[in-house]
Amino acid sequence: MSGDGTQPSDTMAERSESPTLKHALLLNANRWLVTAGLMLFVFVGLVIFGGVSPVSLRALMGIKDPTGTLFQALTTALITGVTLVVTINSLVLSQELGAVEDQRERLDGALEFRTDVESSIDAPISPPEPASFVQAIIAASEERAVDFREAVSESQDDELRERVDDFVDNVTTHADSIRDDLETAQFGTYEVVKAALDYNYSWKIFRARRIKNSHADSFTDEANEAYDDLLESLKLFGLAREHFKTLYFQWELINLSRAMMYVAVPALVVTMGMLLFFDADAVVGTYFGVDALVWIVAAAATVAVTPFLLLIAFILRIATMAKRTLAIGPFILRDSSRGEEIDWE
Repeated sequence: MSGDGTQPSDTMAERSESPTLKHALLLNANRWLVTAGLMLFVFVGLVIFGGVSPVSLRALMGIKDPTGTLFQALTTALITGVTLVVTINSLVLSQELGAVEDQRERLDGALEFRTDVESSIDAPISPPEPASFVQAIIAASEERAVDFREAVSESQDDELRERVDDFVDNVTTHADSIRDDLETAQFGTYEVVKAALDYNYSWKIFRARRIKNSHADSFTDEANEAYDDLLESLKLFGLAREHFKTLYFQWELINLSRAMMYVAVPALVVTMGMLLFFDADAVVGTYFGVDALVWIVAAAATVAVTPFLLLIAFILRIATMAKRTLAIGPFILRDSSRGEEIDWE
């Protein structure tokens, strides 16, 4: 049990097996920009199909009415889909409502958690802002990691000192990086949650416990106390991260509901306008070798599906975050090399 296995990268993007571009699309990119990219993809795709199709859209409209069928279906889907999404989001957010006793229990739990954090960070009161709150816990884990190294510095176990030195160097370097990322982060943006997700506390807990398991006989009372303090600060960070992740999910669902309302009305106007007032015979000419009729129908259809594309953009981030943070504590669901067999029997 000499090694500590393969050390994961510090950031979530580096730990991910996905390409950087895919990771940016799923998590880091602004959701409105992602929606705009999807709109461009839909528009260009429809125009290309219209340009290369062996049967022209204008000819099809002389035989049947594909645009009428399309926009009639889109109108129905818009009203039904937006209503359904907003209703589901409202049901999720309704979990925040409750009787006064339920609210009292939540408040008492929050205050008790703050008290535990204040004890960990050695402060009379913990910061009220999420970014500063997470910063304080990470700083506490960094300080306690240094205390842990000092507690084993006089140990006769050379391997223990070496492993603790390597472990603490990683904790302090990573903690400094995350605290810098949180300096200008504002809750409501993805930056706070992103920084918290980058701090792989689960691996740190696992590695600290493995060191303790491997060298339990070499631990003095001082080392045990320092180890317990470090583990407590990492556990508090895990609880804080899960709490702010939940708040962020609710925040994003509210933003999604509001954004759906913003884009649904213009989309509905376009679909109804195409049904009531659009006359294909009034559209003449070609642009870049493509019938102007194709350009107009493609643009209208793209606007009509914007609420759906916006839903995709938001849910991609929420679902990706949920998948990467399913486990709490020292459970690492992605591929990771332990580097050693652990005797748990």
